[in-house]
Parts: sequence; C-alpha cells; structure tokens
Amino acid sequence: MEFFSQTYIALRGPTGAPQSPVDAIAKLSDRLSPSTLLADRRAAVLSLKGLVRDCKADVGDRALPGLIQVLQKDAEIDPDMGKAVLETLHHLCEVDDTAKEKDKDRELSIKHTDYFLADEHATHTLFKLLGSSQFYTRYSTLQLLSTLLQNRRPLVQNHFLSASNGAASIIAVLDDKREIIRNESILMIQSLIFQSPDIQKVLAFETAFEKLFEIITREGGIEGDVIVHDALRCIDGLLRFNSSNQNYFRGTPLPASLCSLLQFPVKLQLQDPPPQEFALQFWDDKKASNVSLVIGVMGMLVGSKGNSGQDIHIFIRCLIELALASNAPTVLKTQALRLLPSNLAFPLNEVIVTPYMPVPETNGEEWDRLEPASALDVLVELALHGEYNGQHGDKRLKDYLELRAAALGVFDNFVRKEEVKQAIMHAMIPSEASTGAPPIIPLLYSLCYPPSTPLNIGNITATHFATLLFSRLLASSPRSKALARSIKPSTSGSSALPSQGGQFFVPADSVPKVTHAQEPEDEDTLQSILQVLSENISLCFLSRSRVDAADEREAREWDRLIVSYLALLMQWLWEDPKAVREFLDAGGLGVHMHPSSRHLFHGLYSRSTIHPIISRLTVDALVGHMTRVREDDRFKSVGPESMVLSYPAPTPGALVSNQRHQGQEGEIWFDWDFVDFWKSNQYAVQRALGTDPDTLATSSGPSAESMMLIGSLREVIRTQAEEIDALKTKLTGLSADVTKMNDLKSRVAELEATVRDAEEKRKNVEKEQEDLLVLLDEMSTKRKKDKERMRLAGLDVSEDEEEQSDGDGEE
Repeated sequence: MEFFSQTYIALRGPTGAPQSPVDAIAKLSDRLSPSTLLADRRAAVLSLKGLVRDCKADVGDRALPGLIQVLQKDAEIDPDMGKAVLETLHHLCEVDDTAKEKDKDRELSIKHTDYFLADEHATHTLFKLLGSSQFYTRYSTLQLLSTLLQNRRPLVQNHFLSASNGAASIIAVLDDKREIIRNESILMIQSLIFQSPDIQKVLAFETAFEKLFEIITREGGIEGDVIVHDALRCIDGLLRFNSSNQNYFRGTPLPASLCSLLQFPVKLQLQDPPPQEFALQFWDDKKASNVSLVIGVMGMLVGSKGNSGQDIHIFIRCLIELALASNAPTVLKTQALRLLPSNLAFPLNEVIVTPYMPVPETNGEEWDRLEPASALDVLVELALHGEYNGQHGDKRLKDYLELRAAALGVFDNFVRKEEVKQAIMHAMIPSEASTGAPPIIPLLYSLCYPPSTPLNIGNITATHFATLLFSRLLASSPRSKALARSIKPSTSGSSALPSQGGQFFVPADSVPKVTHAQEPEDEDTLQSILQVLSENISLCFLSRSRVDAADEREAREWDRLIVSYLALLMQWLWEDPKAVREFLDAGGLGVHMHPSSRHLFHGLYSRSTIHPIISRLTVDALVGHMTRVREDDRFKSVGPESMVLSYPAPTPGALVSNQRHQGQEGEIWFDWDFVDFWKSNQYAVQRALGTDPDTLATSSGPSAESMMLIGSLREVIRTQAEEIDALKTKLTGLSADVTKMNDLKSRVAELEATVRDAEEKRKNVEKEQEDLLVLLDEMSTKRKKDKERMRLAGLDVSEDEEEQSDGDGEE
C-alpha cells in the first residue's frame, strides 16, 4: 500500500490537478536522485517501468541518467529495485519489431544504447551484477547485455575486456543450475564472442570449454535439446578462426570428448571396426543438427595448421566411418566427406570398413551388415552408385548427388600424388605373367558400359561419375595417360549393371553364387578404352536422334551423357598426340560430322590437312560454339564448392544456392576441374583455329613435349616440396625430442644434487651417532665409578642397579 500511495502522490501533483505523462516522468526522474530515500527511489523506478512502453522517448530523455545512477548505486543493495531498473533499461534499449514506426523505434533504441555505453562503468556494473545469486537480477542482467550486444556489439566487447570481473562472472553464470539462466547465458556468450579473438581467448583460459562440455554431458549429449545445440555453437564460436584456442583445445583432454559424444572409441586401431552402436543409430532432426556441429568442430581441427597427432587421425577415421559405414543422414555424410583435408594423407586403401544396407520394407529398423572392404573401394563405389549399394542410384535427389560429388572430391584429393595415380592405373593393366584379361573393376565397367534404351537414369549417372573419376587419374599426368592407352577392359567377366553396385559389396551372410567358368577373351579382340568411348558416343548420338521431341527430360539425359564423354575425351586428348591418333583411328572425329563427310577425317593427323576442313566449317562458327558453352548457365553455375545444379536448371544468371531442399531434384553437367580446364585453354584454342598451320608451330608456344617436360619438372618440384615439408615435420619432432632430453638432463642434474645433499646429511648423522656413542660410553664408565664409590661409602645400591651393574660387567 505504501508503494501505491507514494506513486499516487507523485502522479497527482499539487492540489490534485491532473498531470501530463511528461510532467509525471519529470517528477519521477527527480525522485531518482541519491538524496531521496531508498523507498522513494524504488517507487519512482517502478512507476517509470510502467510508463516506459507508452512513453519510451520521454522516459529515455528525462530519466535515463537517473536510471543508470540507480543501477550503479542501488541495484546490488536492493534486489527488487535492481530487477525493476534492469527491466526498464532493457525496454529503453530493446528494438521493438512490432512497433508501428519501426525505423523510429530502432533509432530511439540505438540512441539509448549509445548513451548507456558512453560510460564503461555502467557496463562493468552489469558484469558485476552477474555474480548475484538472485534469479531475477541475473536473468534481467543477461537480457540487457544481450540487447546491448545486439545493438552495439563492439562497444560492449571493449567494455568487457576492460572489466576486472567480466570473465569470472560469465563462467559463474555457466555454473548456474537454473535452466532459464543457463540458457540465456549461453545465448549471450554466443553474441559476446562473435568476431572477437581476444574475448574468445579470455573465456577459453577461464575454463569455458570445460563448463560447456559439462552442460552438454548433463543434458544428454547429442540426444539433448536446444541447450546442447547452443552449447555446441558456443564451442564452435570459441574455436573457429582462432588458432590460439585451437592449440589450447588440442592440449586438453577435451578432443576425446568429441568422439565420445558420437560413441566412437578414441583408441580404435586401424584394423579394428568401430562398434555397431556408432554405425547404427536412431536419427531425428535435433540429433542430426547436434552431430553436424560436433563433426564441424572435428573438421575444423583436422583442417587447421598444426594438425598432427593421434587425435587428428582419430577424427579423420571417425569422419570416414560416419560417411562410408553408418546409417547417418545423407546430409551428415556429405558434410563429413567435405571436412576431410585437401592434403589427405590418410591410408584409405589400408583402412577396412564394414558398410551396412537397410533391409527393404523395414523403414530403416533392420540393417544387413555387408562384407568388409577397403575405404578406397567403398569411396569409389559410393561415387559411382550412391549410398547403400546403389539403392537410390536411380533418383535425382540433390542431397544424394551432393554426397556422390563429395566422394568424388575425396578421391581427387587422394590421387593427387603421381605415384598413387600410376599405382591405380597399373592395377587395371594385366601383368605379363597373367593369362587373359584381369577382372574388370566397377570403375572401368561403369565407364565402358554401353548406353542402352530404354533410358536408365542410374546407369547414366554411374557412367557420368565414372568419367569424372577417370579424368582425375589422367589430370596433369602424361604417364597415366600412356598407361590408360594400354588398358583393354573385358566386360565378359561381369554381369552386373552399373546401377546395381560393384564387386566390393557382398552381404556378409549371403551364400556365394556358383559361377561357371568362362573362356578368356582373345587379347586381339579386346578394345582400348578410347575405342570403347568412341563407340559409346556413336550410340548416344544415335539414341539421342530417336528421342521424341516432346520428351524433353529424356533428351536432356542423353545430352548429359554425351557431355560427360566429351569432357573426359577433351582432358585426355589434350597434349597427348598418341591418344589423338588412336582416337582418330577409331573414327572418333567422324562421329560429330555429317555422314557424307566422315570419310574425310580418316587418316588426317597433321595440322596442314585438318586446317582446310576447319576453314570449311568457318572459324567464326567454331568460336561461337565455344563461347556458347562458356555462357551457358549449366557451365557458369559450377563452382569449386559444388557442381550439383537444381533440376530443372535455374533461371539465367542465377547462381547455385548451397541451401538444400529435401526432396528437390538435381543434376550434374560439369565439374570444376573441367570448367577450369576449359577457361584456361579456350582463348589459346581460339587463336590456334584461325592461325595458318605453317606459322602455328612457331607462334603457338611450347610443344607438347615441352609441356610434358614442364609438367614432369613441376611434379618433381611438388614432390621435393612435400619431402621438405616432411623433413620439417621430422625436424620439429626431433626438436621436441631434444627439448625433452634437455629437460631430462636438467632433472638428472637436480637428482644428482639431491643425492649429494642426502649423502652429506647421512655423513653428518653418522658423525653425530659416533659422538653420541662416545658420550654414552663415557657416561657408562662414570656411572660404574659412582656405583663403586657408593658401595665403598656404605650406601645401598638398588637391585636393578646391581643387575644392571652385573650385566654391564658381563658385557
């Protein structure tokens, strides 16, 4: 009643005359002066709190200085007043999105925020109030800090760094057991650490990582609710773009906690499979979102500098197992593959993984364990046919294509070394001691599988990815191109369609089928890959010409398959004269010409003989076709990060969005390697088309042999650079060993000094013992003499003393 009475008196004015809100706010502002009673100030603050929503501008203009003064002087003493003044200040600084005049309200809120932050002591008071145990004080303080950070983050961050108790108060709030305060504090920390490496370092060294992981564990790990998601976002914010925090984090036991959250064993050996609890889990959107943040932190640590150590190898193994041998959602598998480092030095061909496949018509509740295979084989199979042994290979869903594109990227990183490319190529060529052709691998089978009608989307997509994988083996490698010309695949040893998976996936509990022995094909009847590709292109053009004009979808798929063949041939034949000759011998160039002129191209290999035909086709027409390719949206939309386009194609000029839409169809036309190859050589080709063949050799730059030499020298330089990096890494390890050895030497010196001191003490003790023995002997002698004198004097001697005397005599 006292509060209402005081409020009524303040608002009533003299003789009960009615007052305007401005007059009432002016009087209430005067009552905020420290010279008034505490109860009057409390009543004034509560009244201003009731007026602030309707009279925000007037309260801010007249009462804001007094409110800040009350915050600094009285909020810590009086919890009720502290709660009221914090809520009032929050209303003054908060931007009301529901206001009628949003721009004016925002301008007013920013004005109040700037006034509040003009004096850093007010902000310091807020951090001090976070140490209060009162619920409403803490909660209101967090709300006000969040609003100030939203309006003027850099100023609040500067004030935080200058506050003496800022970091300690933040960590103390994280220890609060009340869920509302803890959740609000995590949201505030996310905004506080944004783009501020200094604050990130301060909180990291104040045990913020440990507190956040405790919250995650207490809330149920990755199965937890939104609080777990916010805590994981805080951890990500503390680590991202902050090498200092990343190094600190690696030095703690916390990296192992990331694997534990995913139920992946930390000390898993290379040859051991992960437990089934990791591979097969129940997934929902909430869990998938949390796991996405966890593997994002793993990928950040793997891809950053100084990424050596056992933890990094465990992270890479965890990402590989999650992507290749688990039932995780497709989006998570794609993310895991993309997080693998570009300089991948992980032995994919040595790691054995055990894939799983869902049992049909069980809604993902029952799974078959398939036969173990190397991670490299499973990766290639994933790129060729999609996940789960090609179960969704005939679907155009964008998420599925993104996963296969990510697998292609990992394969590209793995085969960047020349020796790896050549090893894979040698595996496709039969050895001299073998009789007959080697068993065809899925990559070659998908690459050479002839197109057929009716159209099969799964087969076309598998062949398309086979061309992309094979182009990675040929890129910038003259030796690999030479080996590829020696490959003569045999299709008689395999009866599976490309879309049905390859030889790497066999159910563990299946009964092996009885296969009848087939007679080996005659080596003379086998065709090279270039010859097979030439025939396949001819079949594609024939099938494309027979498609009904109204069936745009089928025509588009045939065009996509033709483009994939041509893109591979362009990269293969570039700067490889022998491959060009073999392709022309197979009639490859005649495929693109009118039947009446195809015979002109058989046997034409020199520039002088081909130049008249180019002139007949006109250089302008050829250059126009090349320009149309570069200006096509399907070409322009491909970037280094993604080559999957939306189906149907986006509107002209629109770039591909990275946003995934569940159920949205997609398609692939080109990869970034081909786009970069085309852009790098387009103008050189255009100049060459219009140049006279007699002057072309002297003006077109280095010859093919020179380019091959340059390529080999570049490869040598790259190899030597890698060796230098390896030696630097080894030197770093040796330096660490030398440092450890020096520490051990210092420890040995300290122990030797300790031993010397102990030896001196022992000698002193022995000397003291000898002195004590001498003294004891003197005392014994003196005692005997005293006893003898007592007997002579006729004094009585006790029996104990006599026995002692006799004992001494016997001794």
